Amino acid sequence: MGAGIIPSQGEGTRRRRRGRAKAQPMSEINVTPFVDVMLVLLIIFMVAAPLLTVGVPVELPRTAAGALPTDQEEPLTITITAEGAVQIQTTDTPRAELVPKLRAIAAERTTDQIFLRADGAVPYAQVMEVMGALNAGGFANIGLVTDIGGPTLDGQDQ
Repeated sequence: MGAGIIPSQGEGTRRRRRGRAKAQPMSEINVTPFVDVMLVLLIIFMVAAPLLTVGVPVELPRTAAGALPTDQEEPLTITITAEGAVQIQTTDTPRAELVPKLRAIAAERTTDQIFLRADGAVPYAQVMEVMGALNAGGFANIGLVTDIGGPTLDGQDQ
């Protein structure tokens, strides 16, 4: 990439020799191509990272609440679809098996934080039923996921 030839020491000070001069390999590394490749990879990862979020398409209710801080560990997400199906990440889970699976997952995780996503059409009683199962499964730090820009209590939209 950046290799070249450096003339030997005494060559420019005296007379020029006929024929080929002694050549030494250049010992410097050209880092410009390396930096270019790294910048391209950085841009690719910056564009691709938001597309890697795990989720099931649901119509989240809108609220005026702010975002929760995230940990180093990938957040565990429970989703309740409009039909009432419960999913752990993207895997359908029967309600009868929810608590045992959550206990097994809680035993492997370092945090007790979990996110609950529910479609806006799901009745409040079903959401509270799943929240009780989350608590029984060992997760006490439950975050409710909503879309931003909803109405505030003073009646004004954000």
